Amino acid sequence: MKRTQRLKIAFIKTKFKLTALLSKKRAAQQLFTLFCTPYAKSKRTHAPNGAQAVEFIFNGAKVKGYRWNHSQQQKVLILHGFSSAAHKFDSYVQPLVNKGYEVLSFDAPAHGSSPGKTCNAVEYAAMIKQVMETFGPVNSFMAHSFGGIAVSLALETIPHSTSNKIVLIAPATETTTAINSIFKMLDINNHAVRMELDNLIDSISGHPTSWFSIRRAVKNINAKILWLHDEDDDTTPLSDALKVKEDNNEHIQFVITKGLGHRRIYHDAAVKKAVIAFL
Repeated sequence: MKRTQRLKIAFIKTKFKLTALLSKKRAAQQLFTLFCTPYAKSKRTHAPNGAQAVEFIFNGAKVKGYRWNHSQQQKVLILHGFSSAAHKFDSYVQPLVNKGYEVLSFDAPAHGSSPGKTCNAVEYAAMIKQVMETFGPVNSFMAHSFGGIAVSLALETIPHSTSNKIVLIAPATETTTAINSIFKMLDINNHAVRMELDNLIDSISGHPTSWFSIRRAVKNINAKILWLHDEDDDTTPLSDALKVKEDNNEHIQFVITKGLGHRRIYHDAAVKKAVIAFL
């Protein structure tokens, strides 16, 4: 970790501890904002080859993206992770076009070239639904990390069938785990603040934190799923994915890799080959 990052984390730790002394509720609100704020924003430097720029209005702001090989009956939507961007997955585009897909890829709110400061799973899922309504029907999905929980929440409420396909690469399986990680990173050991944060999530979404779970959502999804996860993932731990594997969902195929971590996994040649073959 760089010195500037360590100093920033130290400042945030001090800030939240002081806030918590004054108001547990205000500290929880600040933590929720932090949880939904991308820590980096990566934009395209130029338009990709063969792509058509597309955009739509979502929650009063423009969501920007591209599509390739328009218009085809079979469409695939690529969904990036938190603090990432659509262009990170450009290497998948041409192989998918070669298979006859129309490829859609968007920067989620507050990511890439799309404006905004924060984005949560509910908003990302709603964005996915709007993409499907505006540019669909979409037959297949490829999602990494945060995109995985978002597409899972979206699909469990949208009519689909076993002919649909989903690729989940290192998905953010349990939101409870993600929040636990933030509390650990910031060295916050305050049960009252955690309760206030859980209450805030419930009041905003109408669901408890534990509801934001791919393990729960896949029980309401009929699509065929290819789930790829690495043993050394330090962001979305394999332990959460293994609990889903233990459920023996017949529509989910698991591939466990080693030594690729959370981000290198989607760059790996063997992983790309498996994804393209599945789709």
